[in-house]
Amino acid sequence: MVKTILIGAGLLFIAVLFMGIKVFFTKEGKFPDIHIGNNKAMQERGIGCATSQDAQMRSKISPVKLMLKSKNHK
Repeated sequence: MVKTILIGAGLLFIAVLFMGIKVFFTKEGKFPDIHIGNNKAMQERGIGCATSQDAQMRSKISPVKLMLKSKNHK
């Protein structure tokens, strides 16, 4: 049982090491940016991240609030 766990942990370590060779061993190595807002294809389609879209929607004034604030409202 312990031998199986150690072999599995060793294989997992080797797999992570191989996946990160460029990141770990080069000066320019960095993890890819997977943020939706920075993805060129998503920007072309007008799709942003949920946080940005939420902030954009919250910045808009509700038509109901505008009507209640107007002087013509009775």
